[in-house]
Amino acid sequence: MSTLGNQLDSLRQRIAAVDRKYAPVPTSALKGQPKPKIEEWISGSTVTTAAGTHFECTRVWGRHQRHGSMHLSELEEWPVDLLHAISDGAIPKTIPQRMAFLDTETTGLAGGTGTYPFLVGVGGITKGGFEVRQFFMRDYSEESSQLTALSEFLEQFDVLVSYNGRSYDQPLLETRYRLARMKPPFGRMEHLDLLYGARRLWKLHFDSCRLVELETQILGYERQDDVPGSVIPYLYFEYLRTRHAGKLAGIFEHNALDIVTLACLTGIVPRAFAEPLTVKLHRGAEMVGLGRWLRKAERLDDAAVLFRRAIEKGLPDELLWRTMWDSALLEKKQGRGAAATAMFSELSTVRNPHQCGALEELAKYFEHKEKNVAMAIDMTDAALRLGKTDSLLKRRARLEKKPTAGRRLL
Repeated sequence: MSTLGNQLDSLRQRIAAVDRKYAPVPTSALKGQPKPKIEEWISGSTVTTAAGTHFECTRVWGRHQRHGSMHLSELEEWPVDLLHAISDGAIPKTIPQRMAFLDTETTGLAGGTGTYPFLVGVGGITKGGFEVRQFFMRDYSEESSQLTALSEFLEQFDVLVSYNGRSYDQPLLETRYRLARMKPPFGRMEHLDLLYGARRLWKLHFDSCRLVELETQILGYERQDDVPGSVIPYLYFEYLRTRHAGKLAGIFEHNALDIVTLACLTGIVPRAFAEPLTVKLHRGAEMVGLGRWLRKAERLDDAAVLFRRAIEKGLPDELLWRTMWDSALLEKKQGRGAAATAMFSELSTVRNPHQCGALEELAKYFEHKEKNVAMAIDMTDAALRLGKTDSLLKRRARLEKKPTAGRRLL
């Protein structure tokens, strides 16, 4: 069989294995069989609230345990101002034990009134380690009880930490609370959505900033037999139809691991924003991403340092040219003309997207700083050969009228 044929045969076998793993249980196979309770598959219990009943389970990761490269004992050692910089001052101080790490599993990704968060997990840092409490509705009728218990549990926390929760999880839960005629518990809590900081830090290096990708790339943790997120709604619907809870265990595990990973990354991402020059960054692209955020935050000296470090560390060509350009403009803005000119000179000699701009900047330098009109004309002409723009044409015409324009350098 050809190499292509072998690959296709291997692919067919993999697809068939996935189909078998997540295939619905045939209704005929269920007739006459007792339906096992969820407690037989997942360690937890039925909880009664003023609004009814629902199912809960609790898992604890001990302080001595690791999640990839992270010791869980490190979580309770975070400084109280860890989230100050990354939250732009919205969360100036909070102790780690007052942070709630939240993630939901839902009946769909579209959101709206037809989407239910059937499983809500909340992680918290305790003296014994890291605890994850999961609130599960075994049927739609248990939603009010689930939401009631969630509100009561969140009373012990001041800060909500999520991953894309500001756009998805929190609005979805608020919708469910309002439809149940209940007050959402989030109004008094500050919310840090770690997705935005993670993207600033890693989007230039990794193709994806999905939580599970960062779990592998940053923490070095590899999941085994993880349930794909796209399959989770179908497994829940199958449970509602058959009442067989066997496949729910994978959903609970997936949710719990997401929360542990979220907590571990919260010890990494905000620290980079709080201590940008001392935190250990191993990739040039990370330095660039963080430097861009610092520049936007008007921390220009720190941004300039990170841009220089990134260039020295090494970057792919496209990112290198952009970073050199950004670095040169920043050096110029900070009054470090020599450094800016050196960078513009490097950009002007190699074909790149910023070559024309660099030549124009050199023209400005020679005209205004060196008072060398002839050299300014040379730089402008070189830029015009790369592409004519109104600003270059106007500059060329104005330079030609200067009295020293005839003194051209050879």
